[in-house]
Amino acid sequence: MEQVNTVALFFSSKNIILEFFMPLYKYESFNRSGKKIEGTIDASSKESAKNTLQGQNLLPYKIEELGEGNIEFSLASFFESPVELKTKVAFTKQLAVLLKSGVPLLQCLELLIEQFDKSFKRVLINIKDGVKSGQTFASQLAKYPKIFPNVYVQLVKAGEASGKLHIILNNLISYMVKEEETRKKIKKASSYPLFILSFAFLVVIGLITILVPKITDMFIKMGNKELPGPTLFLKYLSDFFLEYYLVFFIVLFFLIILFSYWKSTLSGKKSLDSLFLKLPLISYFSKTKAVVQFSQTLGILLDAGVNLSESLDIVSSIVENSMLFEKLESAKNNIIKEGKIAKYLKQTGIFPNIAIYMIDTGEQSGKLGEMLLTVGNDYNDELNEITDSLVSKIGPIVTIITGVIIGFIVLSVFLPMMDMSNLPGM
Repeated sequence: MEQVNTVALFFSSKNIILEFFMPLYKYESFNRSGKKIEGTIDASSKESAKNTLQGQNLLPYKIEELGEGNIEFSLASFFESPVELKTKVAFTKQLAVLLKSGVPLLQCLELLIEQFDKSFKRVLINIKDGVKSGQTFASQLAKYPKIFPNVYVQLVKAGEASGKLHIILNNLISYMVKEEETRKKIKKASSYPLFILSFAFLVVIGLITILVPKITDMFIKMGNKELPGPTLFLKYLSDFFLEYYLVFFIVLFFLIILFSYWKSTLSGKKSLDSLFLKLPLISYFSKTKAVVQFSQTLGILLDAGVNLSESLDIVSSIVENSMLFEKLESAKNNIIKEGKIAKYLKQTGIFPNIAIYMIDTGEQSGKLGEMLLTVGNDYNDELNEITDSLVSKIGPIVTIITGVIIGFIVLSVFLPMMDMSNLPGM
């Protein structure tokens, strides 16, 4: 039986390792409004690529594995050092300055290649070669999703089409810096509680698998009396875990794999987004993040002179919240026809009344793009403030809960020891 489990675990581990070396696929798809979207994606198979794209609200109709040379580069890039935010900001800022000065894109890339270190330099060389061969700048950026996320690629694509790439790049700098700042704050808010919970889990496992069995066995041998209720409960829990711990971890492993697959599907993403919009606190973060992402990206596009119809298409392909995506898609034709967006955003149930009022004011004054950027910046600042506040509150709460659990276990262990001291001859 142990040999079978070892073999099963070996193949499971092997599959996990192989996932790091997934081939690169080129895809052609439509979004929900019928707009054609092209790009590349890493996936273990065509079916996996299809499921991932569907989870991003895309309808793929053509998926092809790229040539061997591209796969080799993809594998090589896995071992490269990650590109830091300051490097991407420096690249974006310098590119914007050069483009504003009238330097052609290809020449800009050739000038910038020598400004960066080996890993990012190799990426820029490949992008430059692609542009030189007649490909668009955005399509080449899309080959590096770990460096240039979808929002970056789509905004650059709009900039190329509108001839105002330098304006969009300048706004992208602010967007990237603020998004990274928010991401770090959320990570900080969750890292300490996760560390405490992980430590508590290890302590609990150690107590119920090592200390509890020893104490309860010693008590039974010496006392011939029933264990106290809390200790008896821990003994049953300890016996069950020691008997089925391998099954427990195998089931847990497969549940994680299944959950990861499910949340990447369209139905899974919709279910999670719907749940997040209903849960206390998580609902606030989910809604506010959606407001910030929508407002900032649409604001950047409109401020650069991209028309409302095209801007909404791009935002729909970027927005992460599937509930907001669906409501935007259903109202898009009316928004374009009327040239008004505030009242339809109100119907989503995601945007706060103040945000709706500000956007409506922007529409009436003819400064919608500027007002959307203001809304995005204001709610991003609010999100950061709430996150900072949570850091100081969640930690102590998690520590207290953890202390109660560990305290219960320690007390349950010492109860029989106190009873033993009352036995004759002790």
